[in-house]
Amino acid sequence: MIWLTWRQYRVQTLAALAALAAFAMFLVVTGLQMRDLYDSTVGACKGDCAMAKNALVVEYQTLNYYVTSALLALPGVIGVFWGAPLIARELETGTHRLVWNQTITRGRWLAVKLGAVGLIAVAVTGVLSLLASWWASPLDQVNLDRFTPLMFSGRAIVPLGYAAFAFTLGACAGLLIRRTVPAMAATLVVFVGVQILVPFAIRPHLMAPEHADVTLSSLVMAPATSDGESGAPADGWNVNHVQLMGYGDDAHLEVGVLRPGTWVVSDPGAVLDPSGREVRGPRGCADRDADPFKCFTTSDLHTKVAYQPADRYWTFQWVETGVFLALSGLLSWLCARLLRRRAA
Repeated sequence: MIWLTWRQYRVQTLAALAALAAFAMFLVVTGLQMRDLYDSTVGACKGDCAMAKNALVVEYQTLNYYVTSALLALPGVIGVFWGAPLIARELETGTHRLVWNQTITRGRWLAVKLGAVGLIAVAVTGVLSLLASWWASPLDQVNLDRFTPLMFSGRAIVPLGYAAFAFTLGACAGLLIRRTVPAMAATLVVFVGVQILVPFAIRPHLMAPEHADVTLSSLVMAPATSDGESGAPADGWNVNHVQLMGYGDDAHLEVGVLRPGTWVVSDPGAVLDPSGREVRGPRGCADRDADPFKCFTTSDLHTKVAYQPADRYWTFQWVETGVFLALSGLLSWLCARLLRRRAA
């Protein structure tokens, strides 16, 4: 059965290995070039490193998006072109009857197909994901944006969970629909929907966020630090968004903050006084003719923020990977149940 599966999928497997080798060579060559640039600019700078960091970002940020997007799309490609035809093609052409009339049971037939082909798909994704994470590490050290939806989903171990989920999703779609092309379309639609839903509706709730009261005066840029960097906020928080809302005595500010490496999960918040009440009118720095940052300097006002600390990155990676692996196991079990119940 294993040999038969290899004969059926050897073309896809060899094509995937060839693509893996080409992509890996590209990542190694450009990754070493990026590290040389990082060492000669960011790593060697002694004063203000902002220009050196900007040069690295300008040189490789566009390529970074392409590489990360490729890793994000790879599980979907596996689900559409490997998972969906896995069972649908057999049912559509009737070749499954020949196998089932031999000594091989339906359960073994399904286990070999899901296990052999699925493991290859996950292994290919894992190797590419680790290479891409190594490749992008200099940029990640500069940007500190690993929690953004695109970067989080295309880094580290999460793509392995996505690949396993997309593959078993395609297999289930093929078993239910029994036609290859419609099963491929259904797999693509569902997987894209999941990729959009998870970062915004599920991931923020995987762990309870921490909360902080950020004083407005702390958002003023601090003087240069001992390593020559300037423009760093005094307590790590910086202004990300300031919007004036309303008019007159009802005027108030919404303030959004950020901190490098931290995932802020709350929306821009209202300006609050020391007792926790929302401040409106000129005292809330909402005078249209005033500079809000000057008001921040001398105010005792603050805003609330909910965030996920930077040190939770790998926890989120493991949790989300575990969720998708569990879903893959559930879909595999569902395939087995449906296959045992259906007529040949």
